Amino acid sequence: MSTRVLLADDQPLLRLGFRMVIDAHDDMTVVGEAGDGEEAVRLSAALSPDVVLMDVRMPGVDGIEATQRIAQAGDGPRVVILTTFDLDAYAYNALRAGASGFLLKDVPPSDLLSAIRAVASGDAVIAPSVTRRLLDAYADRLPNDPEATASPSPADDRLKLLTDREHEVLLEVAAGRSNAEIAERLIVTEATVKTHVGRVLTKLELRDRVQAVIFAYENRIAGEASSRPR
Repeated sequence: MSTRVLLADDQPLLRLGFRMVIDAHDDMTVVGEAGDGEEAVRLSAALSPDVVLMDVRMPGVDGIEATQRIAQAGDGPRVVILTTFDLDAYAYNALRAGASGFLLKDVPPSDLLSAIRAVASGDAVIAPSVTRRLLDAYADRLPNDPEATASPSPADDRLKLLTDREHEVLLEVAAGRSNAEIAERLIVTEATVKTHVGRVLTKLELRDRVQAVIFAYENRIAGEASSRPR
């Protein structure tokens, strides 16, 4: 079956470009277009897409609120946030709102298509550059408020369930590294990394890699791996 995609962006030319790229492939199709968040929420319920490509900055209801509404509805589509701002102050909140991915709008078409397929299959996608920039810019701020600062909160008890290797893999995921990059750094196979990631998500009761990144931020451990010598 073809993956059904809903486009949500206030710029018609961008929607047209995304539609042309997506509709050129037999395994996916654009089922609707929304010019703002309110319309995206409505069409999400009416058209039952598998994936929503959601712009962050739109008039009226923005992409963050729209993503949150869609996620709260339950059993709805998975949302991939697209933005031109790789340091967008709303990026972290968008992921916390329930997005399954975060990509820049200048992503190569092949990467965009791969992201749609991955998210549709239940995986999560977050551009490594976005993760790393978020780490640099926002790691010292409140998880739910990009404008505020706060003292560290106690670590989640679930961290104690992880083995040393699983903890290390969590840190690498939080640094925005792919399975291949993690495998190279830890000198293991990609299959081994995938197994460790699955165990981390199970033990921490997390849905996907995006939630793992958020978990690491909220527990103030997200910067540890990037500073370790190899």
